[in-house]
Amino acid sequence: MDSRLSSVWRRWDVLTAAALVGLAFVPGVERQGVDLAELTDRAMDALGWLLLVAQGATVAVLRRWPAVCLAVVGSAFGAYQLLGYPTTFAALGLLVSVVGAGAMVRRHRRVVAACAAGGYVLLCIALTWVGSPTRLLDHVVFGLLLTSLWVTGMWLRSRVRAQQHRSAEAALAAVEAERRRIARELHDVITHHVTAMVVQAEAAQYAANDSERTRTTLTSIGETGRAALTDLRGLLGALDAATDSHPDDAARTPVITDVEELVQRARAGGQPVEFAREGEPRTVDAASALAVIRVVQEALTNAIKHAYGAATLVRIRYEEKEIDVTVTTETATITGMGNGSGHGLIGLRERIALVGGQFEAGRVGTGFVVRARIDA
Repeated sequence: MDSRLSSVWRRWDVLTAAALVGLAFVPGVERQGVDLAELTDRAMDALGWLLLVAQGATVAVLRRWPAVCLAVVGSAFGAYQLLGYPTTFAALGLLVSVVGAGAMVRRHRRVVAACAAGGYVLLCIALTWVGSPTRLLDHVVFGLLLTSLWVTGMWLRSRVRAQQHRSAEAALAAVEAERRRIARELHDVITHHVTAMVVQAEAAQYAANDSERTRTTLTSIGETGRAALTDLRGLLGALDAATDSHPDDAARTPVITDVEELVQRARAGGQPVEFAREGEPRTVDAASALAVIRVVQEALTNAIKHAYGAATLVRIRYEEKEIDVTVTTETATITGMGNGSGHGLIGLRERIALVGGQFEAGRVGTGFVVRARIDA
């Protein structure tokens, strides 16, 4: 029902035209209109009815041909006034056409405005010539009314164009935000999993003589690779669905959904990680839970890359309204895998801001601390 009503109202020009012509035949309303000539009323004849219908019905094409509509309605109005037919409600079609033309004429706007102004001046001269008692001041006032209606139409046009511009900018901003989000997700997935695989593979070389340890390390590498593939398929699926919807972080969770599993994988890769949980664990929304996982994931990835073998402490404290996540890594004793781009921490800061939290990272004493406070 709503869609049918919406479809009907989109044809406002046809509805307006029908109202203008229809009300011109309703007793008590038909004489409410514009009488610029103020001549003695002439009996209606076929020409009069034709001009009456032309003033109202032509509004039906206002959206499609605004300049043509204004020309036809204006000409019919002028002829109707000059011939002295009775005042008609359909004459209000001139006012509607002026507003509509001001808003919807796209090409040669100045030419159309100049022609309309010239036509009105000629009508005023012709009315004076046929003996109209209308004063010059009345002509000027009515002309100013028509001018104000044209300006109103132009203002409406500018409002619509400004709204369209804002909508286009919002769409571009949404696309850019989606690109940043996807880049952040890819960074989180690729960097963590691949870094873990590289470290585990190197560890397997040193454990070649320990078959049990080697099997454990290779198994961990395989699981990490499968997790990476699964997460990447999820992201690619989100890209495929982007034309229909924009799934957010809350609707998509990573394969690794528990902080303890992240800690265990880091330990399997040779990183000495301790895990501490304080407070009573409770259920939080998916976006906040994913943010906690990403903070720990990125911090452990950086620890493995830049401080391999250094003691690392992951601490999660549940407070009344927040979750405090802190990952502290001591200074490395051996050279790490190299410097990063810094995109991971930037992405974390943006992610935490989106869920209404606070994020900070930097050196504290002899270690490096990553900390986030997330609303729960």
